[in-house]
Amino acid sequence: MMKSHQSTRRPTTAGEPQQDSGARRCDCPGCEAEGLYRAPVSRDRLDCFYWFCLEHVRAYNLAWNYYKDMSETEIELHRRNDAVWRRPSWPFGRAPGWGGEGTFRDDFGFFGGEGANPARRQAVTEREKALETLGLDFNATFTDAKRRYKDLVKRLHPDANGGDSAAEELLKGVNQAFAVLKAAFAQ
Repeated sequence: MMKSHQSTRRPTTAGEPQQDSGARRCDCPGCEAEGLYRAPVSRDRLDCFYWFCLEHVRAYNLAWNYYKDMSETEIELHRRNDAVWRRPSWPFGRAPGWGGEGTFRDDFGFFGGEGANPARRQAVTEREKALETLGLDFNATFTDAKRRYKDLVKRLHPDANGGDSAAEELLKGVNQAFAVLKAAFAQ
């Protein structure tokens, strides 16, 4: 069994071309067999390899200890980092992109909640403009639009507002928006 490996040859790196045109020899001193199996030089140089014959690579693997000379806390930290593929991680709700007190920063206003960016995406199609006028989401159904329309008509009707001209103009916009939606959903 090999306790430590002392090779007289220089280790090769991954993708490095073979030095000579002949067969690669085992890197174990005194061995003349062909080196078909690679083994890492050290934990810090995993892209550099020794090349061994089957007998010597088995002995090398039995003696190999990746965590040699590491403390228990270093080993645990290493294992935890490996669990997340060495990518940064944070407790839920505290990752970059989260505002204070565990709220999500919605810089683009995608979720339309409080604090949404007022410079939201502008409605492009007539249907989107009509849905926006009624205060509905993009994926609203005709039933949702009808329910919202009835609610707005009751609130904005001149009889309910004492003839307020601002409410009357809003009601005209709501009527036009509902007409657009009715036509859009009929298709």
